[in-house]
Amino acid sequence: MSSSKHESDVVVRQRRFALAALSAAGYLGILILAAGWMGGLRINTTPSEPLGLWRIVPLKSPVGVGQTVFICPPDNETMRDARERGYLRVGSCSGGYGPLIKTVIAVAGQSVEVTDHVVIDGVNVDRSRIVEKDREGRALRDDRSGTVPPQTVYLHSDFAGSWDSRYFGPIPTSGVLGLAQEVLTYAP
Repeated sequence: MSSSKHESDVVVRQRRFALAALSAAGYLGILILAAGWMGGLRINTTPSEPLGLWRIVPLKSPVGVGQTVFICPPDNETMRDARERGYLRVGSCSGGYGPLIKTVIAVAGQSVEVTDHVVIDGVNVDRSRIVEKDREGRALRDDRSGTVPPQTVYLHSDFAGSWDSRYFGPIPTSGVLGLAQEVLTYAP
């Protein structure tokens, strides 16, 4: 066998091995992602909560004030407009939305007043200033609630640019997927 033929065969075997190794790594990566997804792991890419890996933890009781949750927004005109504006990510919730990660600041029966900030049952909510326009200069609708209706929650994020119940009002508790637990996150 000539030297160039032998070198050619070696190169072909190396390429085949490299392709097989890359394919195996790709399949392994897909299996790991699928197992993570099935185990409730999600990656947050929005700045309204720390960036990174989160876990959906099943609720053992009704959702309450102070809990940070994964919640699917309802499929309505407000949410469709939000997706069009880029406020919502694409995901597995009804309407094709990604779940939100927000903190519950009021539940059914509580009083919500929205002026230039949010007040719950007469208590000012920190970091709840109302912004009239988004970064693109588009008007934001603010929710001038009253009493949080049955089977809904009022959501908030401390992030200054967060799009939450200040702008879309209370949303149904039926969309709660579970508690949001940080696994490996980074807050810029």
